[in-house]
Amino acid sequence: MLQRAEYPVALTGVEASRTFFAPCFVSSSTECLWVAHLDEDAHCIHLASYEGDEESVDIPVRSIIGDAIRLDSAGVILAHNHPSGQCTPSRSDKVATRALAIAAEAIDLTVLDHLVFAGPDCTSFRRLGLL
Repeated sequence: MLQRAEYPVALTGVEASRTFFAPCFVSSSTECLWVAHLDEDAHCIHLASYEGDEESVDIPVRSIIGDAIRLDSAGVILAHNHPSGQCTPSRSDKVATRALAIAAEAIDLTVLDHLVFAGPDCTSFRRLGLL
């Protein structure tokens, strides 16, 4: 699902991104992924969401790259939730995010961060040195 952001919010850092994405996961009992497409000034120009199940959500690399090309995105920020309550990125989270980052490099797209939410807690791939 692709949605137009009503106001071009600037996602300039972990706290701004955390505040932006937190409402997306308030009542979610399954994993879901949100992707914010950003312009050169880190303004959110589009949001895409992808549904998962109770234990996982795929990172659809082809869809994200395709949207980025169509939208002329300069960067993306990913956010997904762990209903289990653990905000530590899983091995599959790390592998899939790295695959996206490598594919993104080919089109000059930057994966700026990937946030993992679990209740009120949030972990940043950027802060962990994973991006």
